[in-house]
Amino acid sequence: MSLPELTETTSPDRVEHDALPGSRGEHFLQCALETTDRATRFYSDQVLDHLNPLMVSFVARMEMAFISTSDADGECDSSLRAGPAGFLHVVDSRTLVYPEYRGNGVMASLGNIMENPHVGMLMLDFTEDLIGLHVNGGARIAAFEEFAGLAGEDRKVERWVVFSVEEAYIHCRKHIPRMVPVDRIRDWGTDDVRRKGGDFFEAKGSKVVES
Repeated sequence: MSLPELTETTSPDRVEHDALPGSRGEHFLQCALETTDRATRFYSDQVLDHLNPLMVSFVARMEMAFISTSDADGECDSSLRAGPAGFLHVVDSRTLVYPEYRGNGVMASLGNIMENPHVGMLMLDFTEDLIGLHVNGGARIAAFEEFAGLAGEDRKVERWVVFSVEEAYIHCRKHIPRMVPVDRIRDWGTDDVRRKGGDFFEAKGSKVVES
């Protein structure tokens, strides 16, 4: 079935945004492509507005998370956040906190959060259960001192992102590859160009010089 043509009368903006999770665009396409029943079952069975105990346990053993943000104009960015298991801190069933380390100075994710607090987080277990967890919600930037107790001996944390959970739901396992973790030294917060990967994609030499 092909996608419907959008007109002024069939725009997703005209879809009633009811109490169901998801966007108007989701609901519009569910109706147009006749997936409403499946989607409604998923919303009913799998989507929570908080982290339940199994989700909390899952978050506690994660060593990475993919963070999606966008600015006020909707320009998107996705980034990886990583650390030892437990670097993602569950403060309560509706609050996550994660550290921000010294990076390249661009501040893409944090800059977006300042303009648009809506953030998506995806955590994937590639090694044991082959399952994922989506967490969507709002975020704010906090000074180091606000959650200094969470840093423990880690003095490389510069600030925190405080994540307010609005949706939490499963990511199915059918396309998640199984991986085997390998020990490696991680140079958290380093400014060493070689250890950071250098110009791996040779972008510096690919710049087009305008005459």
